[in-house]
Amino acid sequence: MGGVVAVVRRERRIEAVPAPLRPAVRGFAQALLAQRERAAALGLRPNQLKTIEIRLDTVRDLSLHATGRGHQTWASLTTADLEAFLARNAARRASWLAGLHQFFAHAQRTGAVLHNPAAPLDAPQPRGFRGATLTLDEQRTLYHRWNGPGEMHPHEAFIGLAALLHAATTTELRLLTLDHLTPARHAVRFPGRSVDLVLDGATWKALKGCLAHRASLGTDNPHVLVTRLTRTTHGPAGAAHIRDSLTPVGLLPRILRSTRLLTLAAELDIKQLTAALGMSYAGAAHYA
Repeated sequence: MGGVVAVVRRERRIEAVPAPLRPAVRGFAQALLAQRERAAALGLRPNQLKTIEIRLDTVRDLSLHATGRGHQTWASLTTADLEAFLARNAARRASWLAGLHQFFAHAQRTGAVLHNPAAPLDAPQPRGFRGATLTLDEQRTLYHRWNGPGEMHPHEAFIGLAALLHAATTTELRLLTLDHLTPARHAVRFPGRSVDLVLDGATWKALKGCLAHRASLGTDNPHVLVTRLTRTTHGPAGAAHIRDSLTPVGLLPRILRSTRLLTLAAELDIKQLTAALGMSYAGAAHYA
């Protein structure tokens, strides 16, 4: 039933294209469907039917724009015509342009146009990190929770503080073992980093809570974060455990880490940041 509805939706979009421009759009739709079938047959990730509809929406809207400017063939459109169309909604430029690149590449392959007017166009994306982060007040609230007298699982406090104050990744937390600790200096070397990190008092206290919890399980597992599932093995806790440990505060570890990375990127040279955290230059520059 769903497939029939999708066919109807695609046909409605194609029929909305002015007649002189419609054959090329119909061929484009067939090419997108064939591409989807080939990907599925090869075990690759096929385009979603919704994505195909979005591409057809873009080409339909361009066709109406083009005929409104007197064009009766796709071959008569210029790059300037496409720029005028894209300028109608700057926020949609990247999405629309993805569809135009696909359509005109197909049109050129099939001879509908001799020159691809979309080829010179791009959609510059803003640089820098644009994900979710926490305000200072939110950070203070979390710090007091994890360094306060309240009852909680020790893993929550350590994971939270390690990510918020030391930009620890999920992988670093999962793979942290007793061999990575230097108790005399209250230091750790997170897996993948090249330098020891002396922990602040709150994070070290939370780490000791994890070690006490580990001891209560009577396990030989060498990892700092041991669960009921891993106490009889030598494997690390799963990534889901790291994520689920922060469920009480409704946050993902990456939001805490990103918050800290933005602060560090503002305070440190990029080379210092990459050396301290074992990041790539490109990864660190993303936060600068």
